[in-house]
Amino acid sequence: MSSGSQTPRAMSLTAGHSTPASVATPGQAPNSNPMATAQLPNFPPSRSVSGSGAAVSGAASGQTRAAGAPVTAPRLTESSVQLAARIPNLLPHERVFPIQIGCELFKLSGASLSSDAPSYFSQYFQCQIKNAEQNGEDISASIRTLYIDRDPETFRDISLHLQGYHVQPRDGTHFVRLFADAQFYSLPRLISQLYEESIFMSIGHREFQIPRDLFQDPGNLPNYFSLGFAIFFSSPDDLFPGLDREGLIRPPSILPPAVPGRSAETFEELLHLLRGYPVNIRDETHRQTLLRDCRYFNFKGLEQKLIAHSLTYNQTRQRYEMTLRIEDVLKSGISVANEPTPPDPLAGWVNYARPFVDDKPAELVLEIGSENTKLHFFPPPGSSPMPGTGGGLTGIRAEFFRDTKIRIARMFEVIATKLNLPPTTQPLGLLMSKGGASSQPPSPGNTPLSEDLVRVVLEPETAITLDGQPFMLPHVVADDGETPDGLFSPNSAGEQSGPSRKRRRVDYAALSCGSAVVPGGSAGTAWVVKTGLWRLRIQGVKNGKSAVECVLVGVKLDAMSSELARNQQRGFLGG
Repeated sequence: MSSGSQTPRAMSLTAGHSTPASVATPGQAPNSNPMATAQLPNFPPSRSVSGSGAAVSGAASGQTRAAGAPVTAPRLTESSVQLAARIPNLLPHERVFPIQIGCELFKLSGASLSSDAPSYFSQYFQCQIKNAEQNGEDISASIRTLYIDRDPETFRDISLHLQGYHVQPRDGTHFVRLFADAQFYSLPRLISQLYEESIFMSIGHREFQIPRDLFQDPGNLPNYFSLGFAIFFSSPDDLFPGLDREGLIRPPSILPPAVPGRSAETFEELLHLLRGYPVNIRDETHRQTLLRDCRYFNFKGLEQKLIAHSLTYNQTRQRYEMTLRIEDVLKSGISVANEPTPPDPLAGWVNYARPFVDDKPAELVLEIGSENTKLHFFPPPGSSPMPGTGGGLTGIRAEFFRDTKIRIARMFEVIATKLNLPPTTQPLGLLMSKGGASSQPPSPGNTPLSEDLVRVVLEPETAITLDGQPFMLPHVVADDGETPDGLFSPNSAGEQSGPSRKRRRVDYAALSCGSAVVPGGSAGTAWVVKTGLWRLRIQGVKNGKSAVECVLVGVKLDAMSSELARNQQRGFLGG
């Protein structure tokens, strides 16, 4: 350590009476005698432990071992075996050296002091021995007691460490005291050992001991603890950030790490999940509480396991399906599975895999709620356009509102990138003159996959609840060859081959003119969808902005056809 390091107060004492105090620094011996500079080795990285089922000592301080938990057998580390076999001869192993810490006197052998060196102790007594040899004095009479004004309780544990015992911190306060004094005395092996110890943290005024290998699952690193706790307590270049070490008499007072503003009960449940145990999610409020703290502590992998989802196998379509809310979709999980058919070689379906969790993607079933979707019914292709529709809109179109409109636009941009399409349809010069892509209003119409109103397909298999009552789509029987392009989905296997067959088809003309009758009146030409489940299909398109478009295929809808129907479903405050 250089002369600019912190300097313990050293007072030279003889066996009978005290002498004037002399200050000794790691770079300079008492009485201005030169001494070799001690260099701390680089701290080793945290050990990687495979798996997340390692035995832990309990979430809270003082927690006893659970019944049936395996007992961890005593083990020797490689470093401890090597140290026991070969302790460096920095000081005579058989000689006893006196050290007074505060009001308590400790006597340690040269072997103990040399076991974790170079340190301040080894430098101090090496200097005394060297001076005695140069002056021809008796070494035993020349060795003086080293006095340091620090806590003797903490040094008692440090002396056990020097004598070869494994010292484990008991709580956060004990940890920071051991760590501060290990740096103060320049004990490199103890510093490295403490760096590999569990993380001690107070969450919501409750003490937790968190094993480091608990964060080895994908997505959970880096996190709040590795970015905060580990960096502060492990930087060899700046052990006490923000402080000038020149003339520093003692290390600063360090408070144990604490996060008082979070819930201890919620964090305990997160630890339970990280250990691989299930947690019963009581309701949606409980789920959002867990997710909020997952995001606070940056447990991204655990967050993906906790989001509301459903992974099932559809026997009819012969594929796995992932149902997910649009708020929980991440762009890194989106992919496109190509399923070309003879009529449409560009056909495919949008798939999704939760990052850090799912190995294989499944077909995405997107849930959109909060009444953020409105369906407009226009004439089918080949019919005369309705007045006021812009002259070109046909079939069923979905209009999105508020944050959902932004999320749909961003999702279409990601899908366009997956299909090697430009994320926007505006020319580059016009785009730059308006301030770049970020200045565009987020809308599906600004992507190459859709207009502002997204094309929708409703199939005979779409389950619809309209105005609180089951609604059967009007249908006709038509040949496969009579199907207008872009209105209907292929069969479950994604194929439309073979001879023409008669099938039930949705009568879009009846929907567009409002002649589809439901209890209480007609279906109308616009529905407000309270909650909807949608598949996302990629299909070829003629005379469009690009060669393909993204179509929403209805799976299940809960919709309202009028303001009267919405008011009828309202509830009163208080039940």
